[in-house]
Amino acid sequence: MTLTHHKEDQKWVFSFGASVCEGDASLRNLLGGKGANLAEMANIGLPVPPGFTLTTELCNHYYAADKSYPDNLQAQITSALAQIEAETGSVLPILIIRYYCLCVRARAHQCLA
Repeated sequence: MTLTHHKEDQKWVFSFGASVCEGDASLRNLLGGKGANLAEMANIGLPVPPGFTLTTELCNHYYAADKSYPDNLQAQITSALAQIEAETGSVLPILIIRYYCLCVRARAHQCLA
């Protein structure tokens, strides 16, 4: 595979919820069907729990970069988790964050299978 070069400010994480929504239905190819639909529901004011979507480009990057993540991904996930905490008014336990990271890692391994 050829490594696709991305800008250092490449956006891999799109947040959604009542206070912020960074996507919409037009980004279906980037966010996937579920991610785009969650963002669209948040945009029209439906009560969607806060969350975030990892882009399909992240999956492509993972395989093109010999199964490694981009350097700026950690900061983007940390920021998205902080947004969830701010919107819900509670701090996510570190156990949940570690579990989530394991799920992300497992999902990335399967995304092009």
